[in-house]
Amino acid sequence: MSQYVDGFVFPLPREKLNEYKQLAQEVAEIWKEHGALDYREYIEDDMELAGTASFNDVISSSAGEVLIFGWVQFASREARDQANRKITDDPRVAELMASSNAGFDAERMAYGGFKRLL
Repeated sequence: MSQYVDGFVFPLPREKLNEYKQLAQEVAEIWKEHGALDYREYIEDDMELAGTASFNDVISSSAGEVLIFGWVQFASREARDQANRKITDDPRVAELMASSNAGFDAERMAYGGFKRLL
């Protein structure tokens, strides 16, 4: 199995964390329905390491925000591409995003697809 991962990081208003958690739980289930093997999201904790740029620096988050880091695992890039097409066409995702007050701003999200190295 070649495995493929979509990774992402974005800032979120701290006061919207509970609303976002609910949204993320619902979206995770939809991703899994469409082929994701695993879906994980994490909230910032230890963001400093001497001699490196932190995610906070790269994303330019503010004092009232927390960073969310996540990844979605697929069997292959082909499986990821197929899931992305299905997600794009799934009206539940658009409805969840439109009705949510979770503070998520996709324009501030860093995203990328990654093939397995080790």
